[in-house]
Amino acid sequence: MATLLFLNDIAGSEILLILVFVLLFFGSKSIPSIAKTMGKAIYQIRNASDDIKDEIKKSGGDIKKDLNISELVKETEEEIKVPMDQMLTDIKHTVNYEPPVKKQVKTNTGEKELNENETD
Repeated sequence: MATLLFLNDIAGSEILLILVFVLLFFGSKSIPSIAKTMGKAIYQIRNASDDIKDEIKKSGGDIKKDLNISELVKETEEEIKVPMDQMLTDIKHTVNYEPPVKKQVKTNTGEKELNENETD
């Protein structure tokens, strides 16, 4: 339910007090014209606020198009991805490091252990 802008924090007794004051101050004959004038004013305020909201949304879209944020994000992502992939590969190689395997080679004189990079 739509409420008036200024009636969110006003209790029922406060509204009744305001209505009694308006009745005493302006009289019963002028109340309909006052209500009509207030209704028009509220209608104009709502239309103006809707126009402002629409204008802000349009200008926000124009700014977004001008900045072209999606392209900037893609470019930045590409610039960051290559070094990060290289770092990830380096980390995986470090974590999965396998030391050289020792081989036992039988010789005429006995067994000898060799590393992969050693030769006879």
